[in-house]
Amino acid sequence: MKELVEVIAKSLVDHPEEVSVTQEETDSTITVTLKVAADDMGKVIGKQGRIAKSIRTVVKAAASKIDKKVVVDILQ
Repeated sequence: MKELVEVIAKSLVDHPEEVSVTQEETDSTITVTLKVAADDMGKVIGKQGRIAKSIRTVVKAAASKIDKKVVVDILQ
């Protein structure tokens, strides 16, 4: 999941070198944390959160094969 979020985020932002993705895994949950530059927050979130919602939807679809809940957090 980490690689998927990283590829999507790097394609959206102006400063791909500042994209940082970490992943923490428990028994039933995977938490993916995405950090981007302050200038790029608007590009990752989108109007009314549409891009952020789309990223979460794609990750959840990819996670359906592994039967775990995936949470995507976006930080500055």
